[in-house]
Amino acid sequence: MWQAEVRVDLDAIRDNVARLCAGTSAEVLVAVKADGYGHGMVPAARAAVAGGATWLGVATLDEALELRRAGIEARVLSWLIAPGLPLHEGITAGIDLSAATPGLIDELVVAARRAGEPARVHLKLDTGLSRGGAVHAEWPALFEAAAKAQAGGDVEIVGVWSHLACADVPGHESIDRQLAAFADGLTLAKQYGLTPHYRHIANSAATLTRPDAHFDLVRVGIAAYGLSPIPGETYGLRPAMTARARVTMTKRVPAGQGVSYGLTYHTARETTLALVPLGYGDGVPRHASSTGPVRIGDTTARIAGRVCMDQVMVDVGDAPVMVGDVATLFGPGDDGGPTADDWAAATGTINYEIVTRFGSSRVPRVYTGEIL
Repeated sequence: MWQAEVRVDLDAIRDNVARLCAGTSAEVLVAVKADGYGHGMVPAARAAVAGGATWLGVATLDEALELRRAGIEARVLSWLIAPGLPLHEGITAGIDLSAATPGLIDELVVAARRAGEPARVHLKLDTGLSRGGAVHAEWPALFEAAAKAQAGGDVEIVGVWSHLACADVPGHESIDRQLAAFADGLTLAKQYGLTPHYRHIANSAATLTRPDAHFDLVRVGIAAYGLSPIPGETYGLRPAMTARARVTMTKRVPAGQGVSYGLTYHTARETTLALVPLGYGDGVPRHASSTGPVRIGDTTARIAGRVCMDQVMVDVGDAPVMVGDVATLFGPGDDGGPTADDWAAATGTINYEIVTRFGSSRVPRVYTGEIL
């Protein structure tokens, strides 16, 4: 018997990726960073490859090496590289690495010589997000360093890439501006003798809405897990994660009863409270206090009062809720129950954060699907 669990439908991930692959002529990279957005990095990676992804994307070198240790052979791009890391290990493991500064190019040259083989490198350009990537004024120095390293046989410039700031707002003026800047960057790269096989800028939102941004490779993240980056649109995707627990206690309380720490919630009338053993220690946002929806049987109710570390109380009114009943915080919504999008709306965040929060929890993941 289980108390609380996060269920992950690997077939849903596979099918979502297959749908995304069918919508583009570009190759598809699935981001499995942050433990697969909470779904489990290695199982999610295997499901993504089964769906047709030829690339996997991670933030850190450690994540990339973990994929290799798990026996996953797909191309892997790691893009968040701090100085002084053992880059030679990534090169030896066949990991593609991102670089945005001449200094990192120099590190990759040293690492490649230590590894005894060239580093496969993707040059990242900042086209307007103002996060990672070289700003426009730094492009010539980056391209010059990369071209020199490639001529010396120490690196292979596999890709040039960037990231969109507002693709989740279709029609936002910054999208065209960034695409134009990216095109300028590609032209300049060619002037330095760099002709990368992979040009990529499209994230999930641009993959779904901007085919002109697909180039040679698209990078999908949240869409692979069945959640849309664009509120109000589903694109036929199916959410893969369900978070649920069994009710451990019910109690009948009078009207005006304060509930949970601080007594910030008071019952409007005599009602039944159900204790659900999931709290912020398991990934439930504390911002869900008195707002988070929970489905128990045929009833969708709200968390009553503050979210605790290990549990929440749910005010179910007169519904016939019993100990042992399943309380679903979010899932695919097939039965009219709440989804990660509902939780995001209730807590003032995005669906990405809701599912990713459960990735580092003590709640066991249970995997379902044919590809297990």
